[in-house]
Amino acid sequence: MATTIPIVLNTALYAVIGIVIFAIGFLVLDLLTPGKLWEEIGPKQNVAVAIFAGAFAIGLAIIVGAAIHG
Repeated sequence: MATTIPIVLNTALYAVIGIVIFAIGFLVLDLLTPGKLWEEIGPKQNVAVAIFAGAFAIGLAIIVGAAIHG
């Protein structure tokens, strides 16, 4: 039971680091693509951009997860 607290804290720390890396990745994606990513997805309802952003999110999540898992 005593080892549970450090495990939970490490898991929370890795989750926060993963989320930050994920957010930075999306910021970089938005800067590298022409136009504003969220304007294309939201008001303009551009399905192709939404699929591209979703594929990027899945790919980035797999990379971050593999890096954290070891």
